[in-house]
Amino acid sequence: MDVTAYLARLGRTDLAGAPPDLDTLIELHRAHVERVPYEVLEIWLRRPTSLDPLVSAARILSGRGGYCYHLNGAFSTLAEAFGFEVVKHAGGVQGHGDEPEVTDSHLALTVRLPDGEWLVDLGLGDALHEPIPLEEGTYRQGPFVFGLRRSEVAPGGWRFEHDPAGSFVGMDFEPTPTTMSRFIAKHHELSTESHFTRVAVVQRRDATGVDLLRGLVFDRVGDRTHRVTLASRQDYVDTLADVFGLHLAPEDRPVLWERVRAAHENWLAAQAARTAEASL
Repeated sequence: MDVTAYLARLGRTDLAGAPPDLDTLIELHRAHVERVPYEVLEIWLRRPTSLDPLVSAARILSGRGGYCYHLNGAFSTLAEAFGFEVVKHAGGVQGHGDEPEVTDSHLALTVRLPDGEWLVDLGLGDALHEPIPLEEGTYRQGPFVFGLRRSEVAPGGWRFEHDPAGSFVGMDFEPTPTTMSRFIAKHHELSTESHFTRVAVVQRRDATGVDLLRGLVFDRVGDRTHRVTLASRQDYVDTLADVFGLHLAPEDRPVLWERVRAAHENWLAAQAARTAEASL
């Protein structure tokens, strides 16, 4: 992996040669979540993605993002190039109404430093802006408050609890190390028949909040509340570029727009049907 190019992608070439200590880890984490978005647009463009961390890193260097397998996989390789001791863990993210369990739907990372272990997670979308100690407690980052405690469903593992304003409830992960091969089956499922195929999600975290695009609905959550529905292809393309740093190839723009627009119209029709049914 080209570490210099990766740091340039993060806007932090000044970190080249930095020691593998907590300050460096925090700076790398912050830069990554601010500059590399959580996104599932390749699914909507019907293009399979690799679990290979080096392939994910190359995709990030090309200007794209990804979801947990891509983001945490690539970051683990970057962190190891700095000399960090990184451990991969199998986890499971729970949405509202889901029961906690380790479903392999999430790749979590921990980093071992001389003074303890840290949860490092670039793949939770609107959650962590920087690492948190792998210790039970409550942690505030900007407008969000997170909890970390021992997991009840992963013996010896941990449970991360998101802020109530977040897009999911929590995430449990196992204590034992794993490899990327653990996620092959789940990656296929997520790419072909999950919520990722129903909602085109893009998220970008910063120190004061999160930018969130779900279909054509753009939200700013945190330091301020702002919502707008994108009305045109140009609005959609501009938002991807200006807010999330995603500059799509010209040939991808009409394809993605038509698919996202159609899904948005189906969502509106379903909402209208539910409203009409409730009024009967």
